[in-house]
Amino acid sequence: MELQDTPEEWRVVATTTPFQGNKTSVRTDDVVMPDGTVARRDYQVHPGSVAVLALDDQDRVLLLKQYRHPVRQKLWEIPAGLLDVPGENPLHAAQRELYEEAHVKAEDWRVLTDVYTTPGGCDEAVRIFLARGLSEAEGERYAVSEEEADMELARVPLDELVWGVLAGELHNNCLVVGVLSLAAARASSGGVAALRAADAGWPARPFVA
Repeated sequence: MELQDTPEEWRVVATTTPFQGNKTSVRTDDVVMPDGTVARRDYQVHPGSVAVLALDDQDRVLLLKQYRHPVRQKLWEIPAGLLDVPGENPLHAAQRELYEEAHVKAEDWRVLTDVYTTPGGCDEAVRIFLARGLSEAEGERYAVSEEEADMELARVPLDELVWGVLAGELHNNCLVVGVLSLAAARASSGGVAALRAADAGWPARPFVA
């Protein structure tokens, strides 16, 4: 058996958009099931996101602590943000987010993993990059506002983060997936060198190089 997800699209006989927000919307589709019945499915339509696991030369991961209102918590996270422009190169978006949120640049970029955050209720796709060779970015720091104005920054050893995830102390999706993916890559026979190139194709969010 070839173990990989495969494209498939069941027939939609009706669709509406009961809510349209600034960046996302909610769609309602009437979908034909395999037995011929029709089921209604509500889900969030999302432009997609990128996240960056930025690793410094002391094996520490760059983190941000940010308030997330839906879960009423301040979460430790890795830098991340939306794909603001349809067809935007995700690497360019990731470089922008690393600069804007941490005022950092990186010399070496790899694709760490691609995930759907909540495929049962949202079509958000996230590409998580591994960024190494970190240094301070040039120029003025990006002006932050709203929740970002209260962010804390830290650099935490990767091993400490792995155990924080397994202990149930860290919950942000991109941080959890990124940290465990890097630990798994290091433990594999190919190591980090086997990770995909930063410009690898992404069927979930096709882009122009």
